[in-house]
Amino acid sequence: MSRNANEQRPPSHKSDLNTAQALWRMYPYVKSAVPRIVLGMVAALIAGVVALGIPLILERLVDGPLSTGDSAQIWPAVLLVLALGVVEAVMIALRRWFVLTPGTHVEAKMRNALYAKLQDLPVSFHDRWQSGQLLSRAVSDLGLIRRWLSFGIVLLVVNTVTILIGAAVLFYWNWLLGLIFLVMAVPIWIYGFVFEKKYSEIARRSQDQAGDLATAVEESVHGIRVLKAFGRGRYALKNFEAQAEDLRGTEIAKAKAIAGIWLWLLLLPDVAFALCLLGGIWLASTDQITVGQLFAFFATATVLRFPIESIGFLLSMTFDTRTATDRFFEVMDAPNAITDPEHPLTVAEPRGELRFDNVHFRYQDSPERFGDLIDGVDLTITPGETMALVGLTGCGKSTLTALTTRLYDVTGGAVHVDGVDVRDLKREELRTHIAMAFEDATLFSATVRENVLLGRADLDPRSPEADRVLAEALDIAQAAFVHNLPDGVDTTVGEEGLSLSGGQRQRLALARAVAAAPSILVLDDPLSALDVDTEALVEAALRRVLSSTTALIVAHRPSTVTLADRVALMQEGRIVAVGTHSELLATNEHYRFVISSLEDEEKREAAERRRVGVAESNADADDTRTEGDAERDIQITEAVRQGLDDTHPDRDRDDRSNTGMEVNR
Repeated sequence: MSRNANEQRPPSHKSDLNTAQALWRMYPYVKSAVPRIVLGMVAALIAGVVALGIPLILERLVDGPLSTGDSAQIWPAVLLVLALGVVEAVMIALRRWFVLTPGTHVEAKMRNALYAKLQDLPVSFHDRWQSGQLLSRAVSDLGLIRRWLSFGIVLLVVNTVTILIGAAVLFYWNWLLGLIFLVMAVPIWIYGFVFEKKYSEIARRSQDQAGDLATAVEESVHGIRVLKAFGRGRYALKNFEAQAEDLRGTEIAKAKAIAGIWLWLLLLPDVAFALCLLGGIWLASTDQITVGQLFAFFATATVLRFPIESIGFLLSMTFDTRTATDRFFEVMDAPNAITDPEHPLTVAEPRGELRFDNVHFRYQDSPERFGDLIDGVDLTITPGETMALVGLTGCGKSTLTALTTRLYDVTGGAVHVDGVDVRDLKREELRTHIAMAFEDATLFSATVRENVLLGRADLDPRSPEADRVLAEALDIAQAAFVHNLPDGVDTTVGEEGLSLSGGQRQRLALARAVAAAPSILVLDDPLSALDVDTEALVEAALRRVLSSTTALIVAHRPSTVTLADRVALMQEGRIVAVGTHSELLATNEHYRFVISSLEDEEKREAAERRRVGVAESNADADDTRTEGDAERDIQITEAVRQGLDDTHPDRDRDDRSNTGMEVNR
């Protein structure tokens, strides 16, 4: 939270396209709405032309009945003006009716496309982008585009045409007065071009800063328990106020830019009116123009006043929309290297074999001076086998598991499922063969039933089969607590499941992975928040599942290792030893050191949980792992720890997890 927002924000590049070209990129989304938008423009243009026609009647009224005193001819002229006013009002109403609905449809279409793109983009994209920036694009920017389509572009086109027609009418009344009015408008257009460059830069900065502010709010809301537990609310508020002040300064600069063009838009027409009035009086006194014509000239100029003055805010809205469009297409144009193959293969008969062949991987932003995070891993997990993956923090365990489902793609070598390279499978099919449960359990703001059955799109959530799968998964994960919730399995767990304790969330995440019924199960330390007794029950139930399912388990506890048929020891991105737990204890010094280190880490985490647990004091007692609980696991390796030198050289090794985006524990 302390990092500068500009450092967190993904790089933004100003489009090389001009404003018209940038806005034209929206056409595929706007295409279906174009007919109604055009009809809206036509209706608005008719309203403008009708308004310009009223001065013609007024000219004849002033020079005719009013000058001769013939009252009999006044009423027909009044009724005609009234009729034109009604027609103008009807056309304005039609314009609104035509354009409001298609604007909302375009917004919905673009928002759906953006959401689909975000779902398709790889995890590496989301590693670099703030969620607040994406949220501001999906809500604020698309809302601005909708308002411009429904209001801005229609009035910009219609008012520009109205000004051109009105200028011709002014010249019709008197060329000299029309020329004065036209000359005074030239500086407005010149300033408009200057305004575009200046305002576009400020508008882009404002929208980016608004995204940063949304990110700050989101982080504070999601981390409210941590902020309260550590008493850092004022610190978060200070950072928020700093970002809000930056946005305020940008908005003031934006307002000053708008005020600058408004100055010209208000001042020059008034000066033109004054000059035309002086010239008109002189022309009328020399009988070069009638009083009716002079009156009609100023009536026409008055009709043109709003179109001229509106150019300012319509231009600012257009440039804001151009910026919003650029920001939208920054996401839509983002390259996706993890895609489905052009000619996909399929696994006809899933057996559950998982094989890593000389796998290499490095994150995109990892400096060249560092080697690969995964550096030539060769490992085969046979069908039905359970393999535990152990190693010190930062050695690449979690990253290796992420390669199985193509959350990231290997940068060298290959991962095979039943002999097929995962890159040759459709992502949807691959992720039906492999299910994952992460240490950091994420639940959605939905019911328990919907969360657990998330990976079973083939089931009707209310069907008897779905009930059976749900009950079995909850039983294996020891998640019977859901039946005590207000609505049982139909209870909505709230945003990210924060209404539940950490252990409860982990058990539901594990149930979700089990319910998917995959041929390969990948578990990234899914039991870390459970107490020893509950963990033992879950492990006993998991053995039933693992007896017929291939599993790769990242183990951070000695007790988790006992679930495995074999153990793979990972060190500095490589698999350095594979064997049973007993074999590695007897033959590998580094393995003994890793097992002992897991205990030390467990103690530190227990102490940390007690500190943060102040904010979660009402959580279930069985979901808080204490140092006393950890002592029971220590007994497993007590013999191993005896004789180990606490100054083991591995404790001073270079922790390469500081490179890239490594998030291993």
